[in-house]
Amino acid sequence: MMKEIFLHSADVQLTKPLATSWLAPSNIAFIKYWGKKEVQLPVNASLSMTLQNALTTTSLQAVPADKRSVSFFFEGSERPDFLSKIETFFQRISNYIPWINNAAFTIKSSNSFPHSAGIASSASAMAALALALADADAQLTGQPLDDTFYRKASFLARLASGSAARSVYGGYAAWGSHAHLSSSSDEYAVAINEAVHPRFKQMHDDILLINKQPKAISSSAGHQLMQQHPFLQGRISQANKNFERLCYAMTQGDLDVFAEIVENEAFTLHALMMSSEKSFSLLHPNTLLAIHEIRAFRKQTGIPLCFTLDAGPNVHLIYPEMYYDKVKPFVTESLTRLCTGETILYDNIGKGPRKIEKEI
Repeated sequence: MMKEIFLHSADVQLTKPLATSWLAPSNIAFIKYWGKKEVQLPVNASLSMTLQNALTTTSLQAVPADKRSVSFFFEGSERPDFLSKIETFFQRISNYIPWINNAAFTIKSSNSFPHSAGIASSASAMAALALALADADAQLTGQPLDDTFYRKASFLARLASGSAARSVYGGYAAWGSHAHLSSSSDEYAVAINEAVHPRFKQMHDDILLINKQPKAISSSAGHQLMQQHPFLQGRISQANKNFERLCYAMTQGDLDVFAEIVENEAFTLHALMMSSEKSFSLLHPNTLLAIHEIRAFRKQTGIPLCFTLDAGPNVHLIYPEMYYDKVKPFVTESLTRLCTGETILYDNIGKGPRKIEKEI
């Protein structure tokens, strides 16, 4: 089906320079994607919330050339060390938008948050790049920036970074085929906002930067270790059950069940890392102290806040907007001291990516 959507792309060539810039958000997964099959396909369905302030901005310029070349700049400095991942991505998508094989690209990117510290920087970065490429393709084919465009962008983003497939949508998105969600697919993510209860429409994510340093082991390496993991089948079964339960809780507005599942998924993710054949841990002592403080505050106040973790030591504090005034003093007094440089990124559910006019 996706090849049919890309049919027009096979008929065009780049004959003059073009440029575009996109801003794409990170996302925080509530049902975790951990483990791949085939080429960038998930072993289980995942579900995430798109953020508003944790962003990557990417500008892309392309000019006709005899063969493909790429120059990449991050935060204003040329970074040839990133080119290997970008070239792998370009190779994967060259069958779908073959005009990229005869173009010289200049890509400039910047983040609003620390790179490789466990805030899904690859999700926002690769989503922004995929959207820019999909937009360039749309300029050549005359395609409007409609639902099909975003599905194509999600498909392309998935071939760069699995979690990036979800970052092309605002609000909540699911990626991976699941019987509970008829529109779901392993090849691209879908937005799932229509059935979500109003209680989940305005959610905060206060990101506690426990450690800003790049991860000792990349998420890609962690995914590879899942292929021979002794608990792989059990994890797939657990994830599928948690996905269905979480979807139901979010349609019913059940914040307690939501918290139970989200925290279980966070612990499971890191338990899988620690029980891999080549075991590793990305947790920090202050990660566990923060979790203890959050659970104690919830028990004391009855406020329905919970935590989740991405593939890193940083803690995401999730709660409804209506409790912000009560949660903020707790964060300031009890959690800030646990963060590197006392740094907390205050974020919330976002509206998704957008095209911007100004090149970075």
